[in-house]
Amino acid sequence: MQSITDIASRFSQLRDQLDRVILGQGRVKTLATTSLLAGGHMLLEGVPGTGKTLLSLAMARLLGCRFRRIQFTPDLMPADLVGANVFNQKAQEFSFRPGPIFTDILLADEINRTPPRTQAALLESMQENAATVDGTRYEISQVFTVFATQNPVEFEGTYPLPEAQRDRFLMKISIDFPEAADESRMLESYAAGQRLHDDVVGSLQPVISAEELFEARRTVARGVRVEPHIIKYIQELVSKTRNDEAVQIGAGPRASLALLESSRAAAALEGRDFITPDDVKSLVAPVLAHRVTLSPEAEMEGMALEDLLARIFDAVEVPR
Repeated sequence: MQSITDIASRFSQLRDQLDRVILGQGRVKTLATTSLLAGGHMLLEGVPGTGKTLLSLAMARLLGCRFRRIQFTPDLMPADLVGANVFNQKAQEFSFRPGPIFTDILLADEINRTPPRTQAALLESMQENAATVDGTRYEISQVFTVFATQNPVEFEGTYPLPEAQRDRFLMKISIDFPEAADESRMLESYAAGQRLHDDVVGSLQPVISAEELFEARRTVARGVRVEPHIIKYIQELVSKTRNDEAVQIGAGPRASLALLESSRAAAALEGRDFITPDDVKSLVAPVLAHRVTLSPEAEMEGMALEDLLARIFDAVEVPR
């Protein structure tokens, strides 16, 4: 994939294969592929049974990358993620046994079911593609990407992700219930003996290799230009979240970078080498919503974060 056009074509093939597994949910699949191309981690949030894990498994199958899955539980320890130094009786010395984060694609299933200490073990790897164990730093894959899932309605036995952890995710993608027509198609497939979770996912073949994914991300970062008026628009959108009385914690500089890189990827997926204001506007909610915290007063008044963000962003003039 040497050009933006090549990248758009290859990711279109990936999207076509996703459509075989995930019926409907077009916006979710668009955001997921955008996040993947932008090189960011994604947090998939939805009630049970809406396809969070299925989407992650399907994307992993379509990437010729190493893949590991971790079911997060309350007794999961940091060493279960990053690995540990183990004493080798034969050699009479300690040797490092890498954990499951030493992979290309990591599915962190139900990430909010593990305590903050274990959640924090992911911070370094998500930000720097590395892990430090007993003072020694180990490099992780250059395309290391976390697909994390969480259930928003359960509170028993869960640990909300802290602000620093949420900020490491490029996007939070909310998955709603499917449309009636899409759910009917799913039922018809299963009634005909075609199991999407097993048969179709199992038949998927890699479309993009790890090396191609890395090169595609580099091409997008270097080949999609960003005009000054787009930079100004992004800066104004993010800064607005810091100056509203209904906001306790606004979006930080990492959010500005995330919105920029996501917009680049969105433009590339459309076959363009330039960003439009519509690219930015379409990504504002998934990139910024999980980085903004309402004030206690706004929560007591029953204000919805989505409504607040819409009000804030509508106040920013869209560049021509």
